Amino acid sequence: MVRTGVMADSTEVRWDIRPAPRWGTVEVRACDGMSTLPELAAVAALVQTLVEHFSRELDEGRPLTTIQPWFVRENKWRAARYGLDATVIVDRAGTQRPVRDHLRETLERLRGIAVELDCSRELEGIERILSDGASYARQLLVAEAADGDLREVVRHLVREFRAGPTLRDHLASLGG
Repeated sequence: MVRTGVMADSTEVRWDIRPAPRWGTVEVRACDGMSTLPELAAVAALVQTLVEHFSRELDEGRPLTTIQPWFVRENKWRAARYGLDATVIVDRAGTQRPVRDHLRETLERLRGIAVELDCSRELEGIERILSDGASYARQLLVAEAADGDLREVVRHLVREFRAGPTLRDHLASLGG
């Protein structure tokens, strides 16, 4: 895309997951929405273990499961509309699963890798999000209680972040 003049450099890629050649990493842009350090750590651990899982699958010569692009777009819409209460398409045949169930099944497959990567405690934070609710749900409750005043949502996010554990406290709570 740079060669054809579509963009000046790779920083203009606006995909959900994009390479960051300057840092030698892959950027997952969904992490912009985490409002507490424990939630951010949980999602980071999920991404880390998924990348390792898929890397191992490729190393073993196994093809990665893919679904049609229109299923991907539909899943993104469902996730944006219904959040953790969405039902998503999980295979090429169009099988649908509740997001919570699919995530729990995925966590089960990733736990061994999380132990190897020393991020199993952080990964378990996904289960807490699934059971206690995500930031978006808390924000919706605040907005509803404030008759839609989004300034209250911003105040809530600031309070929640400030009241939450510091990085040091969060890491200490995870232990060893």
